[in-house]
Amino acid sequence: QVQLVESGGGLVQAGGSLRLTCAASGRTFSSRAMGWFRQAPGKEREFVAAISRNGISIYYADSVKDRFFISRDNAKSTVYLQMNILKPEDTAVYYCAARRSFGVTPDYEYWGQGTQVTVSS
Repeated sequence: QVQLVESGGGLVQAGGSLRLTCAASGRTFSSRAMGWFRQAPGKEREFVAAISRNGISIYYADSVKDRFFISRDNAKSTVYLQMNILKPEDTAVYYCAARRSFGVTPDYEYWGQGTQVTVSS
């Protein structure tokens, strides 16, 4: 069992930055690939970024490429999402998720409760 808790969301002006943190419980964090997803009001949940267990493989959605950066610290059982040059269309609830293998589809095994990111124009 893996429990995930996101933090770091908030209100920011367009062009600003935020860093989301996802803290995982349990001793299996280093054996899990991690991902970030987001869901805006009235829209389906969408993939944002994923990172493999060892951090070597990383993949981003086109909409966030070169603006968002995912990283992980296995010693701290934590995954991060650095978000730069934020746009109003980035406004959403952001979710952290864990699965056994690296992937970009939403079939992750474990999910956090989400953290709200709001970008004002």
